[in-house]
Formats: sequence, C-alpha cells, structure tokens
Amino acid sequence: MSQKPVDLLFGDLWSYAPAPESPSHVKYPKQLSHFIGGQFEPGDNFFPVINPATEEVLTECPAADAATVDRAVKAARTAYEKYWRPMPGRERAKYLHRIARMIQEKARELAILESMNGGKPIREARDVDVPLAAAHFSYYAGWADKLKYAFPGLGLDGPQPLGVAGQIIPWNFPLLMAAWKIAPALATGNTVVLKAAETTPLTCWKLAEIIQEADLPPGVVNIIHGFGATGAALVNHPDVNKIAFTGSTEVGKIIQRSIAGTKKKLTLELGGKGANIIFEDAAIDQAVEGIVNGIWFNQGHVCCAGSRLLVEESVVDQVILKLQQRMETLVVGDPLDKNTDIGAINSRAQLDTINELVQAGLDEGGIMHQSPCKLPEKGFFFRPTFFSGVTPSSRIAQEEIFGPVLAILTFRTPAEAIEKANNTPYGLSAGIWTDKGAKIFAMASALKAGVIWGNTFNKFDPTSPFGGYKESGFGREGGRHGLLPYLDLQG
Repeated sequence: MSQKPVDLLFGDLWSYAPAPESPSHVKYPKQLSHFIGGQFEPGDNFFPVINPATEEVLTECPAADAATVDRAVKAARTAYEKYWRPMPGRERAKYLHRIARMIQEKARELAILESMNGGKPIREARDVDVPLAAAHFSYYAGWADKLKYAFPGLGLDGPQPLGVAGQIIPWNFPLLMAAWKIAPALATGNTVVLKAAETTPLTCWKLAEIIQEADLPPGVVNIIHGFGATGAALVNHPDVNKIAFTGSTEVGKIIQRSIAGTKKKLTLELGGKGANIIFEDAAIDQAVEGIVNGIWFNQGHVCCAGSRLLVEESVVDQVILKLQQRMETLVVGDPLDKNTDIGAINSRAQLDTINELVQAGLDEGGIMHQSPCKLPEKGFFFRPTFFSGVTPSSRIAQEEIFGPVLAILTFRTPAEAIEKANNTPYGLSAGIWTDKGAKIFAMASALKAGVIWGNTFNKFDPTSPFGGYKESGFGREGGRHGLLPYLDLQG
C-alpha cells in the first residue's frame, strides 16, 4: 500500500545569506572590437550590451557590415592557405591544447562575464559552461593528428579540410557554443569566421583575447559581431565553404534556402521541445531532480530542455506534489550570487515571448503552478512555472518557449507515451525514467530524437555527439561525429 507523500515545510527554513561573486577584477573595454587577422579592429554601428539582471549597459558592440565580413573571410582564407592547412596535425593540436589551458586559467573571469552578460547563475557558468568549453578544445586537440585513423581507407592523404567555416552561435551558451564550433573546425585544418550573438558578445570577445595570447597564426580564427544582416553576409559570402548555425528553426530554414544550389556544407542545430518521460516504476525523487535540471537549468534557455513532461497517470499526482515542493526551494535572483538557482531571462524580448506563451497556456485551459518567490525589482526575471492539464495540441506543448516553463501531459501505456513524445515538429532530445533497462532501450529506439538520456537529463560530454532530426536540424557536433561536417571524405 503506497503512503501519501508528506507535505514538507519550506519558506524561511531555506533562506540563505547573500554570497555574491565580485566582478571587480573583471575588465572589458567600453567598446568592443571585431577580431580579424589576429588583431582587434575598431568597428562602427555600435549598439548597447545589457546586463539582463540589472538592465545596465555593460559595454557597446559594433555591428559588422558586408565589407567587414569580407575582410574577415579574406583573412581566414589567407590563413588557411598560408598557415593552417599545411601545418601538421600534431602542431595544430598544440594550439588547441594551449587555448584549453588558458580557458582553465581564466575560468573565474570567463564565468563572471558569462553570468553578467547572459543572466545565468554563476554556479552554472563556473561548473558547466567554462569547464566544458575547455574540455572541447582538449578533446579535439587529441583528434588533430589522428584523422586518418578516424576515417580510414581514404588513401595516403586521408580526409581533407574544407577551407573557411562560417559559424553563427546563439546567446544562451556563447562561450560553450563557440568552443563546440571552433575546436573541431581547427582540429580538421579549417579556418573560422565566427559571428557572436548580439546580446552576449563578452565571452567571445574574451575568447578572441585568449586566442591572440595563444599566438594562433593570424586569421585562423576571426570573431565578428552584429545582427541578422551580419550573419546573412557571412552565410552568402562566396568564399565560405561551410556554414554551422545554432539558433532558431525559422532562421535555420532561411539559411538552408540561401545556400541551396551552392557547394557549401551545412550543419543546423535548431529548436527543440524535448519530452521527459516518467514511468511509474521510476525512482520518483531522482526523476524530480531530473525534471528540475531538464527545464530550469539556465532559466530554460536550452534548445534540448525537457520542456514537455510525460508522466504515467498512476503517479502524476505524486510527481506534481513533489515537483511543486521542489520548485519552491529554488532561489531566483542575482546571477552572480552563488546561492541562485535561476537567474535572469536573457533579454526583454525573450521575457515578452515567455509571458505571451504563458498567457496562451492559461487561455487554453492549462492549470498554472508557479513558485511564490519574490522577484528582483530590476532586471528580466520570471518565476519557475509548470502547467498541468495540458493537451497535446496546446501552444505550450507544441511551441518552444525557451524559458523556465514546463508543460505536463499524462499517458497510460508506453505506446501512448511514444506517440505523444513524437507529436512535435522537433526532434532534438528526450529523457526516459524507469528502473528497467530493457524499457529504456525499447523506448529510445522508438523516439524520434537525436539525443536521449536514460535516468538523467542535460548531461553533456565532448566525446558524445549532439544534434537533432526534423525541425531540430541535422548534422552532429561533439565526438568523432563532430569532425565529419568539417572534412571532405570524397577527395
């Protein structure tokens, strides 16, 4: 006979004294610059860069025009022909290892910049973003002189680099996404022009400084700033051989149409609406922690977030009660405070989008459960939220919210869970919670998702490939698979 869950007491028992990380030692210029040909190049068309937790202007950032993009691509092409392509893989590896070590040495500074600029809790920036960024450079350094072994049978010369890679990254993990894209491109002998996200350029600026200090040959990595027009100029540049884009599905479709009919290779990592599936035989307390990590990590600004929760009907009341109790313990506030679990939403525009979709959830009959926590008076903040009573056709069950909002649906059989999980235009991630390994494998083989976790969620490693299906994009980043998009295997 199952016991009724005990209603736990929270509130003042879970308050903490402030523990802020001081940003006083972190320095950055009043105006950022493009990084082209190994030098910082002053720009124009400046726009403000905002701290989303305080709404204060941190710095100003230039927007690159077509001429600036052209200079960056020419610098990358020159470096490719003169330095990087002829360089032996073991020598390229030394540069990648050096960059990794310098990221580790400057970890505290990078974590603070990431937190101030992006709004994410300092704990996450310190313990996830920065270590993983360094790990990607180290991992791909190990592949740089082993490409013939990674892809054997291609003759004496082995696989060949493509040339110049144009890379466009999002604002939710700016440093980590830069590492995901730059490291495999360099390891395979390509040079890079990377466009940083317009709202979070600070850690990319710092990464450019690290690359300069590492004495990477000039032009091997070029980092430019700007909005959609800058990205379009990079995508459409005739001397770019490869495009790698992480961002929205809408922009991904535009890019795919733009390069149709060209010989450019393309990798797209787009939106998601991941299903986190909990069976009645799962360890419920462990699963609740997986739910929290799946949807409220980085304020829900995660393309592979478990933003749909599918719970077996027999345990849904227990899961909702435990999730409500756990949600009320989460600390929302200053991202630089080490006690903070949920920081600031990245921008006013993203906060408006979250509010719109939450209202849609209410209008469509969903039951909203929200933490009663107080929000800071300034900044872009949103309480952790989940909806029960959600139908599969609801907007909050179909559209990517990209915020700390979870939609809960129920199922009775594994077949129903599979049908509901796959009932989405996306196919990026999923999670399965059960004590039966056979059930995990059976479910995983039926789910249309590129990344599937068993009894965990949001676990990342540079050795593991990441990517999606359907409107979540195509191609893989990470692992040996992450080398393929940057290589010519045909000769």
